[in-house]
Amino acid sequence: MEWLSELSPWVLALLIFLVRMVDVSIGTLRTICVVQGRMGLSVVLGFFEVLIWIAALSQVIMGVSDSPMLMVAYAGGFALGNAVGIGLERKLALGSVVVRIIAQEDDSEIVRTLRTSGFRATTFEGEGVEGPVDLIYVRCSRREVTKLLKIVKFLKPNVFYTVEPVQEQSERFAEALPHATGWRAVFKMK
Repeated sequence: MEWLSELSPWVLALLIFLVRMVDVSIGTLRTICVVQGRMGLSVVLGFFEVLIWIAALSQVIMGVSDSPMLMVAYAGGFALGNAVGIGLERKLALGSVVVRIIAQEDDSEIVRTLRTSGFRATTFEGEGVEGPVDLIYVRCSRREVTKLLKIVKFLKPNVFYTVEPVQEQSERFAEALPHATGWRAVFKMK
């Protein structure tokens, strides 16, 4: 990598900044994959993360005495890489969640609408501080949460809900509904 030593200090600093940003973004995704139990993906991401990290660190160590701004570029790439990694993970929306909805009024409209929209809603009766409540549990992919919450908030704007990650699930109810729902149902109409 002798060609790197021929670059101007500012270009090298920018390169280190960008490489470090990519490295930390991959590291953030890898950490989330580890937490979610995605072993294969975390291994691949870890390999590339360390490969890039070694390349960036070696350039900083070799050139820091001549150009201290390389340390600043390295640290800046780390800081921005965290934000970029979190943003990427949010866009990818890996994994499943359970949305828990607590309705103080009749929940049949919410449940019916969710089910016709393709969500599997399970209901329970409960007791809240102010009396009886209906609990609605829905497991869905993280990509579908926005759609689900839009439906629920449209029907009941002041409803209380929580969204929690699923660490492990059985496969029994993980498959799709046996009948077409939403826009797919139009093609199945007779």
